Amino acid sequence: MTGMSSEVLITLGVLVGSAGLAAFGQWRGGRPADPMRPRLIPWTPVVLIATFAAVLALVHLLNLAGLETGRR
Repeated sequence: MTGMSSEVLITLGVLVGSAGLAAFGQWRGGRPADPMRPRLIPWTPVVLIATFAAVLALVHLLNLAGLETGRR
């Protein structure tokens, strides 16, 4: 991996981390509720924020690859 810049590596790390957090949050949020143990973390906002971060990281990677995704 000598040809990759640090910006690409950081963006890939953010993409993988946020996608993993979104998948974990979806799994945790989909489990049946236990009335004896309240949920301390609201998983739906966690999933939404992590998915948004993954989409932003994916768009950033596409921009780094040379594809224009916005208006100019």
